[in-house]
Amino acid sequence: MNHRGDLRSSFARRAAFIVAACAMLFGVAPCVGAQNSAPAFPSFINMSKGHVVGIGFDARMVSNLESSVKFYKLLGFTEVPGVNPAWHVDKVFNQIYGIKGVESRMAKLQLNSNLGQQMPFTLYLREFRGVPRRDAARGKPWYPAQMHIDLTVPDADATWAKLEENNMLWSETWGGKLIAAPGQTKGTIAYITDPDGMDVEIVGASPAVPAAGGRPAREGNPPGFNHIGIVIVNLDKAEGFYGALLGAQIPPVGNWIAGDFLDSAVGAHGNVMRIINTMFPLADDPSARMRFEFVQYENRGRPVQPYKITDSGVNCVGFEVTDIDNFVARLKGAEVQMVSDGIVTMSTGYRVALFRDPDVGAFAEFYEPPAPKAD
Repeated sequence: MNHRGDLRSSFARRAAFIVAACAMLFGVAPCVGAQNSAPAFPSFINMSKGHVVGIGFDARMVSNLESSVKFYKLLGFTEVPGVNPAWHVDKVFNQIYGIKGVESRMAKLQLNSNLGQQMPFTLYLREFRGVPRRDAARGKPWYPAQMHIDLTVPDADATWAKLEENNMLWSETWGGKLIAAPGQTKGTIAYITDPDGMDVEIVGASPAVPAAGGRPAREGNPPGFNHIGIVIVNLDKAEGFYGALLGAQIPPVGNWIAGDFLDSAVGAHGNVMRIINTMFPLADDPSARMRFEFVQYENRGRPVQPYKITDSGVNCVGFEVTDIDNFVARLKGAEVQMVSDGIVTMSTGYRVALFRDPDVGAFAEFYEPPAPKAD
């Protein structure tokens, strides 16, 4: 198969979309040279009215809140006190999710990111009742719309043992064991799932290694929350939404890759894939960049199965934005599907809107914090 030809034609389509998007979405002349400089988008979008500040949180819809909280605590998260754990009809959240009369309960957990200043990164877990639900994540890591979070753990063997002791180890790797990275003999990497089948990639921490004997220096990988990934179908649509509209830094797209290491980590055989490591700032640490990883499979061709925000096993990524009115108007002008009942104002003053990406329907929540009070 001529992958080079495929890549050239795909690149041309993306470049044409990007130039058109610059003109249509921001009301300016086409971006000269945009096809050669994807990282220029954030600075350009920051000049517009309403833009993404950064990734603020991840949220997962679960079937049993207590079980999920226990699982993520075993991975190093801590539960934030002060969140009402009781079942209740939260009218504001129901407006955000575009539903009515549904009961829910929630937990808020945090784990320091291992990027930049290593600020706490938030994971919300929410359970619903009073509405039909399906298990949306009961599939394989390569199914479209599957999302994973990546955690660097202090000791991969100790984490593995702790999950086993608590009967909460659901491994997807070959042989149900940690996989060694290329060139290594000790297993430190694995895909596992949470109680609802949502993917979690764990990687053992590693220290920085100085340059020696002609070998280049290697940066350390400290413990913490590292990145979020999504299995996409249509690269043009994914880049159009997350890149041209949200401002992700998107690198040149590489070749399709395959091999035992990639297959063994996710429990596959014969996958042909590519990984595009897009980047967003962290909302609480804008100088740091978090990967928002596109994973695309050439040889799977599976359609996206319908799913709703209230289904268990559904993920939602939260983005802080400025000037949410203009930001939402731009998304609606690009015909991105809005889920929330307009822009919803919370009791804390935050203004929130929920949309679905145009590729696999992934949920993206956008929020604008209240303006600081004058002294």
